[in-house]
Amino acid sequence: MIMRFLVTGVSGQIGGALVARMRGLGTILAADRSVLDLSRPGALAAQLDALSPDVILNPAAYTAVDRAEDERELAFTVNGESPGVMAHWAAARGVPFVQLSTDYVFDGSGDRPWREEDPVAPLGAYGASKLAGEEAVRSAAGPHLIVRTSWIYAAQGANFLRTMARLAQEKNELRIVADQIGAPTSAAVVADVLATMIETKMPNLAATFAAAKNTVHLATSGHTSWHGFASTIIEGLRRRGAAITVRQIIPITSKEYPTKAVRPLNSRLDLTRLREAFGITPRGWNEALEPELDAFMAARNAAPVR
Repeated sequence: MIMRFLVTGVSGQIGGALVARMRGLGTILAADRSVLDLSRPGALAAQLDALSPDVILNPAAYTAVDRAEDERELAFTVNGESPGVMAHWAAARGVPFVQLSTDYVFDGSGDRPWREEDPVAPLGAYGASKLAGEEAVRSAAGPHLIVRTSWIYAAQGANFLRTMARLAQEKNELRIVADQIGAPTSAAVVADVLATMIETKMPNLAATFAAAKNTVHLATSGHTSWHGFASTIIEGLRRRGAAITVRQIIPITSKEYPTKAVRPLNSRLDLTRLREAFGITPRGWNEALEPELDAFMAARNAAPVR
């Protein structure tokens, strides 16, 4: 039997990486907003009926962290209500459902990596909306896995890597936050881990998800600050021959760079359950960055970055 895998949010970083990685595992139903619009939860059941997937992976999300403070209702619709609708559809049919979530469900306190069972306490609307999605998926009580990740980036799309690459060509000096700690995680790493989970655990996904207590943390190994990540990006681009004008990368505190939404200071995620339940240990964050820099430079050389 050829499995039908529905991947949402395929115009986004993780969704796009999943489509590329999962080719060959079965039929990929690649859904962008024109196929599944999570801002319209009332239409989702009929759309899922038409698609008839055997497994659903839902990385689609409202991810504008600061704007969510002003668009709270939309954020909660896309990140909270709609995943619940999809999860209830899946539960009624025994379809395994994978929901992507975030470290923003935690308050960022402490100095150790967050475990899956730690108390949640989001600091802003985005984290609260993603937590609402987790709770809605759990309440559906079907075969499901909530996958929390952090600091997502890719060679494509709008993200920290590409922002730093642009600023490094425009500025002589950059001031980058150094007191927020986490593991920069490429979309390709997330896609590879999820595809490996599915590939190795089919057809026992429901039992495997249950054995993992239906929640797992997924990030690269190790940790750094945004300042450390920026410095490594820029050094990697310089080694690859990029025209870099920046000469100083100055570490600053979060208080020196205020944003509408408060960011967690500690975004580290404990990967023990990922290793024990699925036998997977992701590569280090700096190792995972290398192929993304290669891809970024290849794309830039083919067409100028805007």
